[in-house]
Amino acid sequence: MQSLKDKNILLIGASGGIGSRTAKLLAGSGAKLFLTGRNVEKLRVVANACNIPSERCFALDCSQSSSVSELKEKYFQQFSSVDILINAAGIGIIKSMDTLDEADFLLSLNSNLISSFLLMKAFLPAMKEQKAGLIINIPGVLGKVPMAGAAAYCASKYGLVGMMQSIREELKRTDIRITNLYLGGVDTPFWDTIDLKVQREKMLQTEEAAKAIWFLCQQPDSGVVSEMVLQPFYHQAI
Repeated sequence: MQSLKDKNILLIGASGGIGSRTAKLLAGSGAKLFLTGRNVEKLRVVANACNIPSERCFALDCSQSSSVSELKEKYFQQFSSVDILINAAGIGIIKSMDTLDEADFLLSLNSNLISSFLLMKAFLPAMKEQKAGLIINIPGVLGKVPMAGAAAYCASKYGLVGMMQSIREELKRTDIRITNLYLGGVDTPFWDTIDLKVQREKMLQTEEAAKAIWFLCQQPDSGVVSEMVLQPFYHQAI
């Protein structure tokens, strides 16, 4: 296992259930974190819990190119390099085609796919310059298998997987590693607004998901975990 002490890590989505837990694990391992999230108050709580100064936090919507450009500027004012980029942000809209509208579909694409594209455009050049780095995205199992009512969500996550696989082909002559983490159902606020009958008590816990990300961050540079699948035992979709 590779030490995370003094590693420069950009964590996108740190105000969410999985992101906040991941931040605590990484901070506890001695990493130097820069946190982002959509919710200012939640982001401040996470930062305080991890003893991260306010200048290393930035609230934004990653689907806006101007915001991502500002994030890039603020990040490199604090750190000279980005060793690990973790994208734990995203939204879930689960609706049948009868009720899914264009606004829902575009919001899913913007939040889960376009935002990842903008992050790659902003931070991949720095990794290419140093010829090293680790990028972790979380497509979830719906980035591999379909589900009724998840047309918009699956479209955004399948697109994310395809984009990152193509980028991986461009990076073969570098030591930049890309990992896709396929999580099954995780008991997070994701489910609070989704009208489905689910057994949240049988889902993965956020701590388990965070530990998976923490584990991936510690893998040695000599190899790459291209994919990792973590699902609830009672519902294995892959």
